[in-house]
Amino acid sequence: MQFERWIKESFTVIGKEGSTADGPGFVQRLWADANAHFSEVQPLAKTDAQGRPAGVWGAMSDFSRSFRPWEEHFSKGLYLAGVECRDDAQAPEGWVRWTIPGFEYLCVQSGDGNTFSRMLDYMAENGFALAGAVQDFTCPASGRSYMLFPIRRLG
Repeated sequence: MQFERWIKESFTVIGKEGSTADGPGFVQRLWADANAHFSEVQPLAKTDAQGRPAGVWGAMSDFSRSFRPWEEHFSKGLYLAGVECRDDAQAPEGWVRWTIPGFEYLCVQSGDGNTFSRMLDYMAENGFALAGAVQDFTCPASGRSYMLFPIRRLG
């Protein structure tokens, strides 16, 4: 399995929040809502030199909001469909702001739907343990999607 190590300091994501308690398809509904109202947070987004958002995030946390992995075999937790924003940005009404702590990640390009389980197997076989919740990241510049597996919390 090919991956890169990424170190990402603490960052802010503003998005639409839901949980596994919202039932099947909740992630897709969150993305539909976030995309339909993106203009409300676009001015808050960090951007690259071409003005594109710096990152689109499917951020995850346990229910305590401690950014630990989802509970009960990764089946229960919180999800935030959003965009990376300036650290001083405040969430508009109807949006939620998360400050994701800094982590060192194993970053792998998302693929065939088995990326999560294959990467967990790889980590177990090679002595890595999850230090937090796995995050989904899409790079607007390339259009590529990645899964970030935290192996060490910074600070």
